[in-house]
Amino acid sequence: MRAAIYRQTGDSSVLSVEEIPTPEPGPGEVRVRITHSGVNPTDWKTRSGMTGGAPSEPQVPHQDGAGVIDAVGEGVGVDRVGQRVWLYLAAFQNRWGTAAQYSVVPAERAVPLPDAASGELGASLGVPAVTAAHCLGGDPDRLSGTTVLVTGGAGAVGHYAIELAKHAGARVVTTVSSPEKAELARDAGADLVVDYRQPGFVEEVERFSPAVDRVVEVAIGANLDLDLAVSRPGTEIVTYATEAEDPVLPTRRLMAANVTIRYVLLYGVPRRELADAVRWVDRAVRDSALSLLPLHRFPLDEVAAAQDAVEHGAVGKVLVLP
Repeated sequence: MRAAIYRQTGDSSVLSVEEIPTPEPGPGEVRVRITHSGVNPTDWKTRSGMTGGAPSEPQVPHQDGAGVIDAVGEGVGVDRVGQRVWLYLAAFQNRWGTAAQYSVVPAERAVPLPDAASGELGASLGVPAVTAAHCLGGDPDRLSGTTVLVTGGAGAVGHYAIELAKHAGARVVTTVSSPEKAELARDAGADLVVDYRQPGFVEEVERFSPAVDRVVEVAIGANLDLDLAVSRPGTEIVTYATEAEDPVLPTRRLMAANVTIRYVLLYGVPRRELADAVRWVDRAVRDSALSLLPLHRFPLDEVAAAQDAVEHGAVGKVLVLP
């Protein structure tokens, strides 16, 4: 098969596209013929060495993707052959990511994709949507009637946090940094969209809701004043991204506010909680509640350019087409 691989960490020049043996599924695994590979910030960060060392063997990158199961390993029902699926955490502790014509993953990481859902949508889920579902608590039934603040509502995680919160019956306010991003957040269903670069944006959020129940936070250092201004005792602030400089958190203010701060990195989420988040995303897909961001498509031979586009902040979703 043709696959993108890297043997050492570094900038995108360490990526190459080569012919390598097509993998076979082992016990409990499925092999998926990849039609779409989704690119996330975690992919270029891992390849660059920001989050670990060089791989011990050639690594196929990318955690997310969509395709069709064409072979199964021992212990997996043969009725899964031919099933359309979306993949999550494909390259986690596994050399067979989705930037290739085939990927082999544990069977539970290949989730059935309804006929009404496109491969582009399937490849856009994974890291962003599952992260969003976990940040929202993993249980849509408990979110109904609450108010949620999503910072960075035009990003991939923010986009799905808005849509999943609305799917669960919550009111959603979100912050953005431009008219283009505001339009994306409104299209996702946010009840209120505010530009945090404009004066008075905190007061605008407070008029919408004097207090929010949950914050899905992209930059806690930059946004903590807003978060605390609209929090109440018991508000949960869940942050899923890092900033260039580690923020210094004001412990006394946080203690006085009686808020909870949680940090989320999808790779370390307990298996049961991860399964809850995946089930919610699956349910939302079947309810046609999740949508696509603007797409940027690259052929497999341009995988380095695709990762560079994500690293440089492309608005929307970057896909590689093996």
